Amino acid sequence: MNRKPLVNNQIRAREVRLIDETGKQLGVIELEKALKEAQERNLDLIQVTDKVQPPICKMMDYGKYLYREEKKRKKSQKQTGGDLKTIRLGFNISDHDLEMRVNQAEKFLKQGNKVRIELKLRGREKALQGFAREKISKFLNILENKISHKTEKNLKKEMRGLTMIISKQ
Repeated sequence: MNRKPLVNNQIRAREVRLIDETGKQLGVIELEKALKEAQERNLDLIQVTDKVQPPICKMMDYGKYLYREEKKRKKSQKQTGGDLKTIRLGFNISDHDLEMRVNQAEKFLKQGNKVRIELKLRGREKALQGFAREKISKFLNILENKISHKTEKNLKKEMRGLTMIISKQ
């Protein structure tokens, strides 16, 4: 939620559905009475949603409300899995370079990111897709020994090569 909710005198509805600080519904009340009730309890009247008629308002501390909403937003952001990082493998990649890419992928997965593994095929390399698939499976086997992962998108042939997406288990 990017925009801030309406508070106290910013609310323009005549009547509101009021919820007190404990979460108990007090029913549909005129706005003036709701504002007076909130003021008596030293709380703010916050319009939680305006998608229903009358809009739902809650009595609580405005600062606490913003803090909780920010925490919810950050938590949901963590659950989505972070960013998508890309590891590019070459057709003739050496074992040492493959090990370095595995270490990089391991670091990305530990940070909570998803990893796209790409193996670009150029020219005559496109005819040797079996060899390319072996390279990717070798990469995944080495990675499996270091950190467990799950496949988000299976290995797929695309226009310029092979790609797949993995994430931490």
